[in-house]
Amino acid sequence: MPSWRAVFLLWCIMSCVESAPTSPFVQKNKYKNSFRLTRSTRTRVQNLLKKYKEQQMGNVHFEDRSHRLRDLPLLSTDFNNWLQLSDWDRLDGAFRDIQSYWSMLERKRKQLEKEQNTHRTAASLLQSVKHIQLDLRDLMSQVSSQMRAVRSSWVRPTPAATLQNRQRSTRTMWESRVEGYIILRDLDLYLTKLARDFLLLASKTHL
Repeated sequence: MPSWRAVFLLWCIMSCVESAPTSPFVQKNKYKNSFRLTRSTRTRVQNLLKKYKEQQMGNVHFEDRSHRLRDLPLLSTDFNNWLQLSDWDRLDGAFRDIQSYWSMLERKRKQLEKEQNTHRTAASLLQSVKHIQLDLRDLMSQVSSQMRAVRSSWVRPTPAATLQNRQRSTRTMWESRVEGYIILRDLDLYLTKLARDFLLLASKTHL
């Protein structure tokens, strides 16, 4: 068989494999895996939040529920509207929200690195932030795969197109630390919501 025919045949086979719909069994397992990763990530966030409050806020029992950051996704949602979301809208929202938290943590990580250079930040805090970012990146990859299973034409946005890079006003050290607390506080709550999303998606996937 001429080489060009072999290449063409291989291309046809690969095209069929890539375009083949994901089986309900595989998709259900993907949602369950994402649920487990979300839960383990939330545990990391809770541990970091406790450490952050102790080292950055000076009080392991520090609480502030009165402030929020406008760059973070809204946590409140109507239960009926949440139930009626299509799989695509649920996954699309999850992808965007996870990406927002990753971007906020990236900004906070850079701030912590500057503090570390002046010996004001424990290296363990910085390492924990990096671990959580890796978890969020894995979650984004999983959600991206799930979105392609729902809509094969979807293309994952490049980081450059989605990374938030807004100008920040001058902040005091305390305000910067409160911002870090709010990011972790809301991420903890958001991951609880995200875990419920994956459970619902898995329950709707019929074998």
